[in-house]
Amino acid sequence: MTEDLKKLKKLRDTLEVIPNNYPKADYPVKFETSELSALCPFTSHPDFYTLIITYKPEKLLVELKSLKLYIEKFRNLRTTHETLLNIIFEDFKSLLSPKFLRVELQVNVRGGIKTTLYREEGE
Repeated sequence: MTEDLKKLKKLRDTLEVIPNNYPKADYPVKFETSELSALCPFTSHPDFYTLIITYKPEKLLVELKSLKLYIEKFRNLRTTHETLLNIIFEDFKSLLSPKFLRVELQVNVRGGIKTTLYREEGE
């Protein structure tokens, strides 16, 4: 496992939760930001992303300031799009145990190719 991958797996500690006062309600929470960036592991050039996270909470919600700090910590780490998507998905899944979770990464165009990745689970 590369050093950067080890760092990626520890970023979840940055995220904080608050209680969901309506755990029986079935409602989505959606975050969208274009402030996510990481370094390409092959060229060391920055990759820029639009990150969209949609989840249906059960007992816990993500605290927004901690989410911003979490997103900022990826900036100097080398990772592929696919690894980044799955790390974020697994961090949210293990932290919140939501009823539904979808994480989508829209990669800014590089080399004339538009790339979008997503992973979802639940109903």
